[in-house]
Amino acid sequence: MAELSLRGVGRAYGKIWAVRDVTLTVADGEFLTLLGPSGCGKTTTLRCIAGFAPLSAGEILLDGHPLSSAAPGLHVPPERRGMGMVFQSYAVWPHMTVSQNVAYPPRRARVPGADAEQRVRRALALVRMEAMADRYPHQLSGGQQQRVALARALVMAPRVLLLDEPLSHLDAPVREEMRFEIRDLQLTLGITVVYVTHDQAEAMAMSGRIAVMDAGRVIQVGRPREIYDRPATPFVAGFVGVANFIPAVVEGEDAGGGLRVRLLDGTGRHVLRGAQSDVMGEIDGRAIRVCIRPEHLGVDAAGPLRGRVIRRTDLGSRAECLVALGDARVRVETPPHLDVAEGQEVSLAVRRFLIYPQAD
Repeated sequence: MAELSLRGVGRAYGKIWAVRDVTLTVADGEFLTLLGPSGCGKTTTLRCIAGFAPLSAGEILLDGHPLSSAAPGLHVPPERRGMGMVFQSYAVWPHMTVSQNVAYPPRRARVPGADAEQRVRRALALVRMEAMADRYPHQLSGGQQQRVALARALVMAPRVLLLDEPLSHLDAPVREEMRFEIRDLQLTLGITVVYVTHDQAEAMAMSGRIAVMDAGRVIQVGRPREIYDRPATPFVAGFVGVANFIPAVVEGEDAGGGLRVRLLDGTGRHVLRGAQSDVMGEIDGRAIRVCIRPEHLGVDAAGPLRGRVIRRTDLGSRAECLVALGDARVRVETPPHLDVAEGQEVSLAVRRFLIYPQAD
């Protein structure tokens, strides 16, 4: 078992709280990603879990046993937590061979020679680096160096694996390959993983659950599809995926169910029917914000919205148009071969939209 619990965790630097009131449970064998923009507190949270940063509030437990607490005197040092960590910069020692890098943790732990050698061989086999055991880091690609760092983190069979933006320095094709390798490795070993990234695609592809963070707090926790389809706040909707936001007012209930809303886009004529909508949060009064993802808009002669194409961008497997709806600007995803030109007037159909309370 390796269930990790964070209860009201906070970390302050002077009067500035980098992390505030974070409460999470990571189940045994779960892959949880901390996702958010730079400065949101995700790496600080990971450092608190690892034991590199003491707590200013709350506590951290592993299988019910305290690791850290804001109470004086309770802080298990990093090397005694049974965790492995992979850093953003790899931290592979340049003067050591691949096998020597991976052998460093068992050597520090005074593991007997034969056992240590077996652990190193097993860890290198897990990341498919056995054939490069005698090479030095300067003889390896970025992806290979990351595999060495991963093997070193796994060599002592940790109960929890922590990864701090480990793919951010890799080229796109290698990054995509490593996403699946790390996820497959986690499933093979059944290890508990906490992964930190600002990359929404990484989080969506790899995670069992995602915890979205902003300004030191966890905003929403859920499975990737839940986070994308039902973002709890406009911040989550805008950070995980692309979102068009338009101010609107509630006109009443729609005959098909839900709310009927009129967009405040300067035209006065664009009305959306509520049967397509989900209301997120408590609506107090008539003022709201409508959120529409680009893939939920489509060029359709019978659509209720009328606008002009300002820009068209071809993206290979799809195209994206920026369309002016009166004073509003919306991004619309279209098939790549759809005959739509810049300056053209188009009608748009709306397949689904979200309704949020209007910001103060």
